Amino acid sequence: MTIAVRALRIAGGFGLLLVGGLLALPGVPGPGIPIMLLGLVLLSSHFAWAKRAMDWLKARGAALRARVQSGPSNGSGRA
Repeated sequence: MTIAVRALRIAGGFGLLLVGGLLALPGVPGPGIPIMLLGLVLLSSHFAWAKRAMDWLKARGAALRARVQSGPSNGSGRA
C-alpha cells in the first residue's frame, strides 16, 4: 500500500469518526453511529486502538445477539 493511499485511508477514517460523532449528538438527525463504525473499520488496519475497539464492539454485538436469540430470562416471571 502506497503512502498516499495509507494517508487517505487514515484521513478518511478520522473524518468519518468526526462526522459520525457530530451526527450522533442528541438532537442531530442522521446515522452517526454507523458512520463512526465505518471510520473505525478504516482505521483498524492502521492503529491497534481502533482494532481493539472493533474487536470489543464485535464481542458486545455477539453477546447481544445471543441474548436476544435466547429469549426472555427465566427469572423475569413473564411467559
